[in-house]
Amino acid sequence: MSVQDRIRDEVTSNRVVLYMKGTPQFPQCGFSATTVEILKRCGVTDYKAVDVLQDAEVRQGIKEYANWPTIPQLYLNGEFIGGCDILKEMYQAGELQQLLAKQSA
Repeated sequence: MSVQDRIRDEVTSNRVVLYMKGTPQFPQCGFSATTVEILKRCGVTDYKAVDVLQDAEVRQGIKEYANWPTIPQLYLNGEFIGGCDILKEMYQAGELQQLLAKQSA
């Protein structure tokens, strides 16, 4: 199974997937820490976190999968939502909370 297939399986079989550096308990970069905090503030605790530092193939593959150069990356129902800056803007505008709440209903 190619890395692209593995990523596709992860993002389509889990409602919320966060590709990040480190883990939610121990983020390894400020952007990942911010993203984890945003999800926590939105009340999302049941997401799959993938530590890209554990697998160089996934670390490179996720950038190609979304055609997005940076990590973290958030997926909701198989769809790429954005990275840290986009999530911050969406959160501050109240859009992210609506999106996540709507999906859980």
